[in-house]
Amino acid sequence: MNRRRLLATGAATALLSGVAARAAPPARPPNFIVVLCDDLGYGDVSIYGPGGLPTPNLERMAREGVVATDYYAPANLCSPSRAGLLTGRYPVRTGLGYEVIMQGDDRGLPLSEVTIAKALKPTYATALFGKWHLGHLGPAWPPTKHGFDSFFGIPYSHDMAPLSLFESHAGSDEVAKFPVDYPSLQQQFYEHAERFIEAHKDQPFFVELALSAPHLPEHPHAGFDDKTFAGPYGAVVSEIDSIVGRLMAKLRALKLERDTVVIFTSDNGPWFEGSAGNLRERKGGGGFDGGYRVPFVAWAPGRLPAGKRTASIISGVDLLPTFLAMAGKPPPSGVTLDGRDITAVLEKGAASPHDQIVLFDNEVPVAIRTQDWKYVDALYYRGLMLPVGALNYEELYDHRADRPENYSVSANNPDVAKAMKARLAAAKKEFAPFKHADIPPYFKALRGQLAHIQD
Repeated sequence: MNRRRLLATGAATALLSGVAARAAPPARPPNFIVVLCDDLGYGDVSIYGPGGLPTPNLERMAREGVVATDYYAPANLCSPSRAGLLTGRYPVRTGLGYEVIMQGDDRGLPLSEVTIAKALKPTYATALFGKWHLGHLGPAWPPTKHGFDSFFGIPYSHDMAPLSLFESHAGSDEVAKFPVDYPSLQQQFYEHAERFIEAHKDQPFFVELALSAPHLPEHPHAGFDDKTFAGPYGAVVSEIDSIVGRLMAKLRALKLERDTVVIFTSDNGPWFEGSAGNLRERKGGGGFDGGYRVPFVAWAPGRLPAGKRTASIISGVDLLPTFLAMAGKPPPSGVTLDGRDITAVLEKGAASPHDQIVLFDNEVPVAIRTQDWKYVDALYYRGLMLPVGALNYEELYDHRADRPENYSVSANNPDVAKAMKARLAAAKKEFAPFKHADIPPYFKALRGQLAHIQD
């Protein structure tokens, strides 16, 4: 072939290649599903070693996905944790860092906050099925004001009364109300999610399946064994596991498994029942791991590796920036995010993008976790917060060997303790301006009532 013909052939090939490239459809943005349990502990599942309750579907999800061993919920209590997950911000920034929203409490997630649902619009269809607990009196209600196209669920925890089921859709002021059948709640949440997934299988969607279990009291659904050593709690965890299995099967049946990222996690650690495994303390337990560190599995066949574990520190505040990065969308403009994009952590086992994670008790930082160390300066004792730092106790824990937080190593690592203490002091200074001058009116009135009863 002479040089002229070679050049002509090359030009034609390049032109055809360019046409083919331009004609190829763009890659489909992934769907996102977050299965958010309520009070499920690190030791309640069988993916972190012996002692957990049988969760075979979650085990399969783990074999086919990525398990995070050092994932921290955004808070050690429900409302602030859910606010942090949806906004990518420490809950103190959103005004919801103090306790949980109660029946007569008029606080709510500000409409100015950018949720995952808002940030993914208009590309994504969005829905929340299950527990909201981010405000039910005033402008924060219903969730369809926060970027969700559809909502079916309950306004707060299922141990709070009065309780009803509600349904709303974006573009309508109507909020339908239904009676609650407690044993069927989790099934109803899942069935609504499944119908939404089926209806939107041809477009990108974001679903938060916010189960209200295993939060006490337990309401086992028929067919799940409540006669084992774990009693009704074990039955409820089995139901959660079965829902995981149904979800994965449905995604496969719809041929969506390679277009969908599923996250399984919990809003905080276990309450009066349940297991935190070998982690110290429980739900609401200051800065120790038992209240904050919870199960986390990411499942996305073809997108994320199978059977991998990561010990990189990550947090629930990371979901918003990660989903936006995976969807090819920029971070929300003018918003200070505490979360980071953890795509590389999940896809490649990369190091954490976090230099540190701040752990709060209500609105006050009480612990700092870096990849190797944890420093705690306050804990609960007989109903009070005990400022161990003020008593000259240095609570430093070495996480390099994944040991429980039982023995402080500050005496052997004084320089580390000093540096970590400085980190915590800086965090307290940074977040102090966001702290309310007084506790919410509901809790002030409640304190007055309790004081009157004690008198």
